[in-house]
Amino acid sequence: MVLDDYTPNDEEIEDIVLRLRGHLMRLVNLAVTSKVDAQDQKVAELVTDGRTIRSEELPGGHWQAVGHVRRLAWTVNELLERLVENQCLKEAE
Repeated sequence: MVLDDYTPNDEEIEDIVLRLRGHLMRLVNLAVTSKVDAQDQKVAELVTDGRTIRSEELPGGHWQAVGHVRRLAWTVNELLERLVENQCLKEAE
């Protein structure tokens, strides 16, 4: 939803950020506990980026907040794809 042409309004942004942070935390934990981050440099970079962006405060301006949401969503998506490629997760059918 966020990566397409849709732009969330201010009320939606906080909810989306909370959900994406939760998804990102679970994916980072999975990458670390399964040691995929030690085997795949791209996963290691995404874990580092994910930890950084997850800890950042939501920016105050609307468009800055939308950018933050998109960065979170992109990181979740990329990490998910890499974990599937590394057979750490199954692709949804």
